[in-house]
Amino acid sequence: MKADEIRNLSDADAKARIQELQEEQFRLRFRSATETLEQPLRLRTIRRDIARLLTVLRERELAAQAPAAKPAKATTAPQASKASKSPARRAARGAAK
Repeated sequence: MKADEIRNLSDADAKARIQELQEEQFRLRFRSATETLEQPLRLRTIRRDIARLLTVLRERELAAQAPAAKPAKATTAPQASKASKSPARRAARGAAK
């Protein structure tokens, strides 16, 4: 499944799809232990599809929480630039060379 297809699914549909894929993954893993699979790469695609589905669900969960828990920007004190150092310090450093 592509990410665009997954984003078009509802949360309930995505969870159902995850359940289906996990069951299929279990069956394939079990069969791969006893015999060779016709499509051994199917295990990889199933694992990645599950990860994509879980990622999209997590993105939705975070998006729902984001407006309520948006942190304020922290302000820091301005840093002194090199040009603002005192002339005495520059002179002392120049004399030490």
